[in-house]
Amino acid sequence: MLSLHTNASALNIQKNLANTQSNLSTSMTRLGTGHRINSAKDDAAGLQIATRLQAQTNGMKVAMQNTQNATSMLQTAEGAFSEVTNILLRMKDLATQSADGSSTAADRDALQAEFDALGSELYNIISNTSYGNEKLLDSTTGKLASSVTFQIGATSAETLDFDVSAAITGLSTDLGNLSSQFAAAPIAPGTEITTATGANAKIDEIAAQLDAVGAVRSSLGAVQNRLEHTSNNLANMVGNTTDATGRIMDVDYASESSNMASQQILMQASTAMLKQASSMNQMVLSLIQ
Repeated sequence: MLSLHTNASALNIQKNLANTQSNLSTSMTRLGTGHRINSAKDDAAGLQIATRLQAQTNGMKVAMQNTQNATSMLQTAEGAFSEVTNILLRMKDLATQSADGSSTAADRDALQAEFDALGSELYNIISNTSYGNEKLLDSTTGKLASSVTFQIGATSAETLDFDVSAAITGLSTDLGNLSSQFAAAPIAPGTEITTATGANAKIDEIAAQLDAVGAVRSSLGAVQNRLEHTSNNLANMVGNTTDATGRIMDVDYASESSNMASQQILMQASTAMLKQASSMNQMVLSLIQ
């Protein structure tokens, strides 16, 4: 029907032209941003899933950093105990030498002087070893003097509890019994190995301390190994969840470029046909001339 007031063809073309323009704008936005989903209306369910995956990914990345920080802290403590082991070995050698009947009183005094110096250094290591300006091994203020909880995942349930507090406290007490110089302020020279009998007693005592230190170092090493495996697993999960997020959020450039070209052609065709539909009104005039 030819009508001067209503041009059904033009109306249909205008409607389709508006849809095509909207689709073209969406394609250009996707190609410009690189994201398939740029607002909730693009894919409401997909956006929700991608947001949840992104939150998990971010949490796991932070947890990976946590495991590395925890490993560094434990390595600091383990390094300190390594030096404690070296000192105890030297103290055991001194006690063994002093216990020998061939050592003179002057010899034992010289050995005691070194024994005292090593006792002072033991106190320095235990009291002042720190990580991030926080003491680690001090029996009262050290971080490892109480249970430590590491956050190793993206959820509140993913934690690792590490507790060597009893061993730290006991070791500090035993080292204080081992040497009178294991103290904050300098005191009179000790007498632990100035006699053969006293030196002989220290041999077994130091051997026990070496075992205690070895047990703590073993615990530190075991947790470091666990943290390494945790970090590796987190890296695996981060990679997979990031990939999943990308499949939801990222635009397929090959497909979207083809879609944009199609929409541009439709725009051009619709514009041309709208011009033709508008010219149909001229036919009405020709009928009434």
